[in-house]
Amino acid sequence: MTGISVTVLGSGTSSGVPTIGCTCAVCHSPDPRDNRLRPSILVRFQDRNIVIDTTPDFRAQVLRAGVERLDAVVYTHAHADHILGLDDVRPFNFRQGRIPMYASATTFETIRRIFDYAFDDHPHTSHVPKLDVNFIGDEAFDVAGLRFEPIPVLHGKATVLGFRFGNVAYLTDHSEIPASSMEKLQGLDVLFLDALRHKPHPTHSTVAASIATAQLLKPARTYFTHICHDLPHAETEASLPEGIFLAWDGLEIHA
Repeated sequence: MTGISVTVLGSGTSSGVPTIGCTCAVCHSPDPRDNRLRPSILVRFQDRNIVIDTTPDFRAQVLRAGVERLDAVVYTHAHADHILGLDDVRPFNFRQGRIPMYASATTFETIRRIFDYAFDDHPHTSHVPKLDVNFIGDEAFDVAGLRFEPIPVLHGKATVLGFRFGNVAYLTDHSEIPASSMEKLQGLDVLFLDALRHKPHPTHSTVAASIATAQLLKPARTYFTHICHDLPHAETEASLPEGIFLAWDGLEIHA
């Protein structure tokens, strides 16, 4: 499949880079690629706009990317850095009405608890997000004309979702990719992998581990995301094998 473009809305970890109060070299770097909002991508396909995760930086991200219409929101999981910008879909509702939302039942349970006002049946005197909920199961599903295949991965002890669409796969939070999911990641043009830092972490992949995954799967291009302030962009990318790169906010990829 061709005609898919992916814009990296955020390539950072949950605290973002710069990290509040930090005086490290990366947090004070003049390289704009070291400024990392929370992790999210925009998928464009046949003039449709699909966002994966609504981070706390969602408003700034879609303004910077010039997004004027939102055709769907897809969620990987319900951690704060992936859902807390949901309220900012409201300006899209003003212009275009209700928006389809896709999430697992577990993810939606948390989203509904936090944003209960958006999903209750009560009349509201002010505007609330208007979303039509679609539950993600084990099977592939259609999002605005694009087929999404859920890719279960382990985020510590929790199972969360990555997604494959066409020859692109996006896995933002993982410490382990089960063999059954590795089978679904063959023949890719573009692969996004979690690569938090060099030092091991209980719920995220390391640079070395994600290099090993990329070398097993052999996509044409691999981009690391969910990056913390331990990794300076230029220095880290220069050390990566051929075909493997660090994602950066604003990067646009065509597949």
